[in-house]
Amino acid sequence: MEPKREDKRKKKRKKQRQAMLAKAIPVVIAIVLIIALVGIFYGETLVESVYYTSEREDLYQYFGLVESDDVAMIMQDAHIDEKAKLVDGNCYFDMATVEKYFTDRFYINKEEGIVLYTTEKDIYKTYIGEEYSSYTVAGAENALSCPAALLIGEELYLSADYVKIFANFTYEYFAEPNRMLLYTEWGTRQYANITKDTKLRYQGGVKSPILKDLPEGEKVFVLEVMEKWSKVITEDALIGYVENKRLEEGEMMTQTPATDAVVLNYQSISREGKINMAFHQVFSQGANSTYDAYMAETKSVNVIAPTWFRVKDEEGTLECIASTEYVTKAHNKGIEVWAVVTDVDYSVNIGAILSSSEKRELMVSTLITYAQQYDLDGINVDFETVGAEYGDDFIQFLRELSIQTHANNIVLSVDNYAPTASTMYYNRAEQGLVADYVVIMGYDEHWSSSQVAGSVASINFVEQGILNTMEEVPAEKIINAIPFYTRLWKTSGGTVSCETIGMDLAENWANTSGVELYWDNETCQYYGEIQKDGTLYQIWMEDSESIQVKLSVMEANNIAGVAEWKLDFENPVVWDVIEAYVNS
Repeated sequence: MEPKREDKRKKKRKKQRQAMLAKAIPVVIAIVLIIALVGIFYGETLVESVYYTSEREDLYQYFGLVESDDVAMIMQDAHIDEKAKLVDGNCYFDMATVEKYFTDRFYINKEEGIVLYTTEKDIYKTYIGEEYSSYTVAGAENALSCPAALLIGEELYLSADYVKIFANFTYEYFAEPNRMLLYTEWGTRQYANITKDTKLRYQGGVKSPILKDLPEGEKVFVLEVMEKWSKVITEDALIGYVENKRLEEGEMMTQTPATDAVVLNYQSISREGKINMAFHQVFSQGANSTYDAYMAETKSVNVIAPTWFRVKDEEGTLECIASTEYVTKAHNKGIEVWAVVTDVDYSVNIGAILSSSEKRELMVSTLITYAQQYDLDGINVDFETVGAEYGDDFIQFLRELSIQTHANNIVLSVDNYAPTASTMYYNRAEQGLVADYVVIMGYDEHWSSSQVAGSVASINFVEQGILNTMEEVPAEKIINAIPFYTRLWKTSGGTVSCETIGMDLAENWANTSGVELYWDNETCQYYGEIQKDGTLYQIWMEDSESIQVKLSVMEANNIAGVAEWKLDFENPVVWDVIEAYVNS
């Protein structure tokens, strides 16, 4: 009987356990469901707290700020290397930044303490220093909210607000850390809304440092969309990455451009048809009498450029040998007179004149007075000794002269060397804006002091000079000057020398010396050489055939015309090919 009772007890306990288990299952299920719901609700946050870094980026390092007054610049939604400066709550740019991003037309003279901006009619002037919070234009003074120009150390800075008068851009400044958000171009941008509190990260990854907390509802601009992350910029100029799951695409927004800057409106004086400009070199009043003889056999010349004005001293005094009778003769033949002002005949430091506001003004006023007195049609500027350190001063002189020539309906033309890296400071692009014609001196490929004999104007030299100038100056403003001379080269004992001669003398030398000339396809000139008494004589001839090839290149590039240096060096036959070019 004892085993049976034990079995009954076991069966009873089993039933009790089953009953308890049956009661517990709903409770367990409920607990599991609660845990699942909690996990769903908090799981993402728990995952983020475990896997997403909470490290924060140092924003001063992020913006590359070193000095306390540095201001980071974000241009067109991208960081740039340049930094502005913060002075009394105002942002200032150094001149390199101004010229790179906004305008290169400011003229700075630290010695005089001035900053100039010149338009086709006016000169805007302000002074350097914290005590100057205004500028003048057309005789009127205009107040500014802060100094326009400051020296910070040895570096000149212009206030952003002053630069904005002359260049269209928008900017916003944000503090802690200092930064500017700038635009010089405007378009349509894609907004996005932050759908849940999240982080803006330095790069697209959960382990990337945090730049900023982004609350739900904040707007950002989308710059680039990737698989899981998007590159964005915040409205306060932080550029970073946000997970796509936290972004909701918003509307497209069109930016409002700035259009309130000073507008340049240069109206060049131009002549119909091709220019045919003959340079007439004269050194005295009496030499003006050669006009009749020198012009007798010319054809289709419509401009004559006598060398009448010479910079005589470093005060800007001009020597004048102009002639009313000469001008009358030219006008009676329908020929305009563009008188030349040059710096090559007296030993003067032209830079000392050009770098002085007072001396520039004197030269400008003197030239205009002479132009009116002698009824000149134009002024041709032939400054060939300007050093690189005075390039800006030279350009400012042309700007100031241009105001007066255009106000008096006088053509302004400027002579230039064929472009090379060493003459870029002549700033042909600005010349092409302020002057009516830009003249290429398409000669002196090899000049009088060259240590190597060679052509005065090979065809490749001429063509490249035109093409390089056309990169900066409109073709319709370019005049290419051709040489009526060549050089007879002599090499003896390793020493190279030369003699400059006109076309007739060159031809006579070739005939009397017995040299055999042949056409050189590389230079497109007749070339000849001969040895005599241990001396090598070489010549690259200029004649109607070499001139014809040069003119064909000019025609192909549709430039404004031709000039010739100089009258009385030519063979009369050359005028036939020039006339055909002018009338084509």
